[in-house]
This record gives sequence, C-alpha cells and structure tokens, in this order.
Amino acid sequence: MAEETIFSKIIRREIPADVIYQDELVTAFRDISPQAPTHVLIIPNVLIPTVNDVTVEHELALGRMITAAAKIAKQEGIAEDGYRLIINCNRHAGQEVYHIHMHLIGGRVLGPLLSR
Repeated sequence: MAEETIFSKIIRREIPADVIYQDELVTAFRDISPQAPTHVLIIPNVLIPTVNDVTVEHELALGRMITAAAKIAKQEGIAEDGYRLIINCNRHAGQEVYHIHMHLIGGRVLGPLLSR
C-alpha cells in the first residue's frame, strides 16, 4: 500500500490549496512554485505513486487528467497559443511527490523541453 502524500490532503481539502477543478476522478490546483504564468498540477484522486504503478483500472482517471487539462487550458486562456503537459516518473525524472501528477504549464513561450 502506498503512503499517503500531501496531495491526498489537498484532495480532501484538509490543507489549503488553490483548487481550480475537482470531480470524482481528479483534482487540479495551482503549483505553489510556478515555473510559468500558468502552472497547474492535475492529480488522480486515488493515490498512484508513479507511472510504473499504473494498472488498467486507473485508465479512466488518467484519461480524465488529459481532458481536465484541455478544459483548464481553455479556461486559463492558453489553449490556442499552446501549453505543455509533463508527468515525471521517479528520481532521475525529478519526481518529488510520489502521487502521480501532471504539470500543465503555459502562458509564455516555453522553449526546448530538454537542455542539450
């Protein structure tokens, strides 16, 4: 069983966060250290530590993360110009909280994905 994370408490509204979207499958809130004018984290309401832990039963929630991202991007006014969706998996990718989360980043030109 995965250990509860700070994101679990945000989902249950036990700690403050700027939640901008929530339904039965996912929750989205503004990142506390934004890397762009729009930086939102979208998480499944069920705790899945990493992409390596995904099973077929998680497909609906993970799909909802994508459709929620598109909806939020439109609401934030960044859909037309573009945005980036990022999911990190484990230490080498920079995952810090072990509850799958997708970064929705936009509002400016983001440049290359990786430095060379």
